Amino acid sequence: MAIFDNFRVLKENMQRERWVIEAFTFEYKAINYVVLVKLYQENKNRPKYALLETEFLKENKFENSLIIPVNVTGFMIDTKTLREFFAIEYSKNLGDILQQFTKYFSNFIPTKINLKKSDSLLQSIHISLSISDSEDPNKKYCFNIKRNPLGELRTLYNDNKTRILRPNLYDKFANERTISFCYTKDADKEKSDNEIILNFSKRL
Repeated sequence: MAIFDNFRVLKENMQRERWVIEAFTFEYKAINYVVLVKLYQENKNRPKYALLETEFLKENKFENSLIIPVNVTGFMIDTKTLREFFAIEYSKNLGDILQQFTKYFSNFIPTKINLKKSDSLLQSIHISLSISDSEDPNKKYCFNIKRNPLGELRTLYNDNKTRILRPNLYDKFANERTISFCYTKDADKEKSDNEIILNFSKRL
C-alpha cells in the first residue's frame, strides 16, 4: 500500500459524490492547519502524475498557504519549500525526517467526505469554492435561483457551495442541474427558501 493511498480512495469518493473539494485538519508542532483537497478540473493545468491538489492553510491565518500537488507516493514539491513552510529544521538526516513527516501526515488523510465540519473548515471551503468560481468570497447570502441559458449546467463550485450554505434549498433542486444559485454579500438581501422558490415559480 502506497503511503498516500488514502488520497486515491478519497478522490474516488469525491467523484462519486460530486464534490470538488474536501477539508480536514492537521496538527504539526503545535500548529493547526486546514488542509483543502481539490479535484483537478478540465480547465486547470494538472501537473504530470498529480492525483489531487492540496492546499495547506494555517488556521486563522488563511492568507498564509502552500499549494502542493500529491499522488499516492507523496508530496510533489521541492524539499526546501516543504521544509520552510512547516518549519522542519535542516539536519544531516533530513531525508529521514521528511519521510517521517510524510508518514505522520498520512495518518490524517480521510478516505471519504465528512459532511459534519467545524465552522473553520466550512469557511475555508466556502472561500475556496467562491474563488474557484470567480466569485467574491464575501458573497454568501443566497437570494435567488436561475435557470441557466441553453441548458448549461451549474458549476460544481456553485453546487458544492450551496450544499454547504443552503442544504435544504439545495435538496429541492439537487437534480435540476441547469439551475444555479445566486449569492450576494449584502445580508439584507438574503431570502428564505420559500421566498426564493416562490419568486422562481412566478418566472416559469
